[in-house]
Amino acid sequence: MPLFLHSENAGPARSVPLRAEVRPEDTWDLTPLYATDAAWEEDFQKLQAGYPKIAGFRGRVGENVQTLLEVLELEKSLEMRIEQLNQFASLRVTEDSSDSTALTREARLESLLVLVGETFSFVSPEIQAIPDGLFEAFLNDPLLSDWIIPLKKLRRMKPHTLSASEERLLALGSSATRGHSETFSQLTNVDMKFGLVRDAAGAERELTQSSFSSFLQQREPAVRREAFHKFYAEFKDHQFTLASSLTNSVRADVFYARARNHPSAIEGALFSDDVPISVYDNLIASVRSRLEPLYRYFAIRKRVLGLAEIHHYDTYVSMVGDVNGDVPWDGAVERVISALAPLGDEYLTTLDHGLRGGRWCDRYENKGKRSGAFSYGTYTSPPYIMMNYKSDVFSDVYTLAHEAGHSMHTWYAQRSQSHQNYHYPIFLAEVASTFNEILLTEHLLRTTDDRRTRAYLINRQVDDLRGTLYRQTMFAEFEKAIHATEEAGDALTLDAFKRIYRGLLETYFGPDFALDEELELEGLRIPHFYGGFYVYKYATGISAAVALAGQVLESGDATRYLNFLRSGGSKFPIETLKEAGVDMSTPAPVDAALQLFERRVGELEGLLE
Repeated sequence: MPLFLHSENAGPARSVPLRAEVRPEDTWDLTPLYATDAAWEEDFQKLQAGYPKIAGFRGRVGENVQTLLEVLELEKSLEMRIEQLNQFASLRVTEDSSDSTALTREARLESLLVLVGETFSFVSPEIQAIPDGLFEAFLNDPLLSDWIIPLKKLRRMKPHTLSASEERLLALGSSATRGHSETFSQLTNVDMKFGLVRDAAGAERELTQSSFSSFLQQREPAVRREAFHKFYAEFKDHQFTLASSLTNSVRADVFYARARNHPSAIEGALFSDDVPISVYDNLIASVRSRLEPLYRYFAIRKRVLGLAEIHHYDTYVSMVGDVNGDVPWDGAVERVISALAPLGDEYLTTLDHGLRGGRWCDRYENKGKRSGAFSYGTYTSPPYIMMNYKSDVFSDVYTLAHEAGHSMHTWYAQRSQSHQNYHYPIFLAEVASTFNEILLTEHLLRTTDDRRTRAYLINRQVDDLRGTLYRQTMFAEFEKAIHATEEAGDALTLDAFKRIYRGLLETYFGPDFALDEELELEGLRIPHFYGGFYVYKYATGISAAVALAGQVLESGDATRYLNFLRSGGSKFPIETLKEAGVDMSTPAPVDAALQLFERRVGELEGLLE
């Protein structure tokens, strides 16, 4: 199967279309959520009218099994409505962050959810207050058979659940203390303008959050350099605002951890998934112990690309060039579907329909659209995918495989679990997504004997492991360091962020790498840093995925893996992965993924020599 990389064709300046100019077939179909805006408004009114009913249970939640069941079922029905309202509102803003109607809709829902949270705030404390003996008796009652798992999960939160009045205050303050994320999104996706960059063929193209990755994969070093410096010049112009937003994000994390009696923000973040802090620390220790293969890879890249010195903007272009052409959307879908054949007909048929006629995916960039990619599904909706697909960026084929992994994880969990047990944690989500990327690489390697194509694919996997295992672990170190700084009472200023990030760059890129001063600002522009202790799950996820993909490919049996997808959130993630055959409580999976990186670097060096 031939692979097609970036084609640099001369032509007029390419501008990003308005949302109204995008073909409907290239957008997601949100009518399964709400056929019209008026239908959303009607459901919004039902939520407004329905949520106060919970107040009638105040002081009575634990009086008997029947009452507890009624509370749980009412809460469930409202949560399902909230999921659907929130998904529609969020996806509409994603389409165009400058759409005032969509922004107003989202803001109204956010304000209402604060009131809902306040009204429901007594439920958890009252469940926690049920005496232990009575609680065990409740769990043994057949009426609560569908609620045993969520009740046990809730009960372990008892040491970190406050009084009803305190929980009410936390619920009231949630919107105010989490506003930094919205500020960051509006600033970086709407207000910031990066100008134009002339590509190697002389055509001027708009530099955006989304097109930045395309420019970094251009073969002409001058294009990559110009895109990098123009991009970060805009961030430098807003660096104090960004630093302030990140500082407040960290402060919010620390505030909630302390309010809920966790020893630290990181322990508070890991507690809900029952992930020991040793998993986080073992990840960092394992990666730091194997940095030499990474330095070796940078040296190979510098030599092959003929660079006098290697910069960050030189680390994304493929080392294998002179292969022209594009991969259109349908070609990307075909590659992904073929690669996932070991997962069986149900998986393939469902995904193929969703990506084509089912219109799960919003495919291309438009003005105001959120950058990057994500999958977003709820219990009753299609598992939608947001992309900014570009046919000249082959890594976008991998992004499609990645997000399809999330969506199919949701699809299987929806159909196998009750609403209260279907929602899987992010720790597991990143396993399903990177698993698909590994199968895509193995499939493409099996279907070509061409030396250059194999070199490209191995280069791609090495870069994926570098970006997901090494880079995300560096990010995880940064998050740990900045939260520790706040917890120690030291000042989190722009200079502090830059100093901490610079030290990590020097460690992870090595002594022979040219670090541009602007790169110190990268720590301010990563969206996941505004969500607290998320990024380490990418690194643990790819480590588990390497192990699971190996099992499926070696045995030809995807049963355990598909059961993993079906399990949703019915168990804690470490236990779920153990049942699938991977023990993340030990360093072994991370070490095995690092060994794969080192082995692939050796293979790549041999092919390029």
